[in-house]
Amino acid sequence: MSIQANKRTKKVNKQIKINIKRRTVIVDDQLVRHKGFPIPSWIELSLIDVCNRKCVFCPKSDPSVAPDTYQKMNMKLIDKLTKELKEINYKGSVVLCGYGEPMLHKDIYKISKKLAEAAFVEIVTNGDPLTKEKIKKLYNSNVNKILVSLYDGPEQIKKFTDMTNAAQVPKDFVIQRHRWLSEKEDFGLKLTNRTGTIKVGNQDSVKTFSYCYYPSYSVLIDWNGDIFLCSQDWQRRRTVGNIMLENFFDIWTDATITKYRKNLLTGKRCDSPCTECNAEGTVLGAKHAKAWRELYKI
Repeated sequence: MSIQANKRTKKVNKQIKINIKRRTVIVDDQLVRHKGFPIPSWIELSLIDVCNRKCVFCPKSDPSVAPDTYQKMNMKLIDKLTKELKEINYKGSVVLCGYGEPMLHKDIYKISKKLAEAAFVEIVTNGDPLTKEKIKKLYNSNVNKILVSLYDGPEQIKKFTDMTNAAQVPKDFVIQRHRWLSEKEDFGLKLTNRTGTIKVGNQDSVKTFSYCYYPSYSVLIDWNGDIFLCSQDWQRRRTVGNIMLENFFDIWTDATITKYRKNLLTGKRCDSPCTECNAEGTVLGAKHAKAWRELYKI
């Protein structure tokens, strides 16, 4: 590897480490129990099923796999989730990202303000819809962080730095993530195959990892209330419940997710979609995993 290539690799690794460190503070420093059960600390909401970009490392790049349906989450779901998170004394993050670009949802400010009653609210965006006015409005809607993925090039750094300054919000309110790098540099990401959906880049093989903590500390909630094990399941193969039909805590502790959680805590990726996943699922959530193992006596 050349000196220049080595420097680029170190830069990519640094970006990934910064992101992991930021998430670790939220995920691993917050272990709250309700009725004796560890509750999640990371909930992703897919507010809208459409994106204005088609990145090659994202399933949205292939309409046959992840088509834009334009379906969107409604406030009834947001109100119910907020109420039920309060009931279990939730202390973690609710992250607006998922299967689409959250800033395309017209009620993003109302949604953010409501969720902030019960959680630390983050928004992950490609930045295209952002303006200084929108950044300011998100700040006033009690959003805690905006994470902007920069896909076009380093010239975007100045653009979003100036935009943040013009919005007159704290400098660390907007976090820029360098995602314009080449395929040889994994686009600045820790690439995964999204449960067998994406093959681009230099990825780990499916059998590289066996243990996984995702269902021990997190879930993803789709626009219609369907709850999935984690954000890797881009083909929506396995729901574990629907928040509009059941209580969130009941879903979190019921037999369906328990089966997956137990298997993954004992190194068994034996059920779909886990059998096709190459994600390193033990980067975060160690405290939650330990608590579940003690509870299950495994």
